[in-house]
Amino acid sequence: QVQLVESGGGLVQAEDSLRLSCAASGRTFNSYAMGWFRQAPGKEREFVAAIGWSGGSTLYADSVKGRFTISRGNVKNPVYLQMRSLKPEDTAVYYCAADRTITTLSPDADEYDYWGQGTQVTVSS
Repeated sequence: QVQLVESGGGLVQAEDSLRLSCAASGRTFNSYAMGWFRQAPGKEREFVAAIGWSGGSTLYADSVKGRFTISRGNVKNPVYLQMRSLKPEDTAVYYCAADRTITTLSPDADEYDYWGQGTQVTVSS
């Protein structure tokens, strides 16, 4: 059974930092692009960041550019999301996802093939 499991979420204050991890089991994602999405209450799921299979290319949503950093990990933890200078509007459930397409990084959730269950990030003002 293929699984992606996020961890590292929590309740923090504005300007704090958090590092999200994504653990993989059931298959390896070395050749997959990996992404992070988030969904706030009452809103649609939105793209946060993506990274290519080699780690050489990244893509960020404008809202997190300069504050969040996506990085590749190892086989068991293929992707991380370092979040700094958190804002209350970053409050959401964060999901990691895997995209078997190896050509272009995509902000489109429909392009991703595997998803985790999400981890809650709450930022208080």
